[in-house]
Amino acid sequence: MAKPGERKLQILQALAGMLEDPKAEKITTAALAARLDCSEAALYRHFASKAQMFEGLIEFIETSIFGVINQISAEPTQGLQQVEHILALLLGFAQRNRGMTRVLTGDALVNENERLQARINLLHDKIEAALKQALRVAATQQQIAASADFGALANVLLCYVAGRWQQYAKSGFTREPMAQWTQQWPMLCIACLSQQTDRTGRSAAQPTRTIV
Repeated sequence: MAKPGERKLQILQALAGMLEDPKAEKITTAALAARLDCSEAALYRHFASKAQMFEGLIEFIETSIFGVINQISAEPTQGLQQVEHILALLLGFAQRNRGMTRVLTGDALVNENERLQARINLLHDKIEAALKQALRVAATQQQIAASADFGALANVLLCYVAGRWQQYAKSGFTREPMAQWTQQWPMLCIACLSQQTDRTGRSAAQPTRTIV
């Protein structure tokens, strides 16, 4: 017989496995119990509700992602290299954990308890904040201008990642997030470098105004 902690992990693994089915409909505790060959009552001995099961998945995502982001942020590397490593981490995590991708996009949380989507929104905000901090580091190293709009740039980068997650989930997991990453990072890096200043002190990305 599995120990309580082991059984909870088995339930979460089964839930994540069901989310990997691109044609899966709304997951019910009855279907989850059938997959585990147990009763619904057995599920509720470990989790008070289905929402709590999804929270378990979200906790796994948070621990996995931010544990590595914290390591990246602590590395004595250039700020733009930290940005690159964070973006690659986010794309790679989704590619390795297809069911989790549907949680990250919110697709798996439709019609579930609203606090779950709120928690995912907060997770996105924390990722954006981590990217913003890495950009600030880049500015202190004179990779980009100290006057750059770190918030806007971090949001652009987050939107890129969220778009790749969404594309992966909506394609039935055929369009992998890491596909073309080696070609796309230099493009994103150019967007970051466009926030450098020219000799006039003006952002290199800021267009000059033409009077017609």
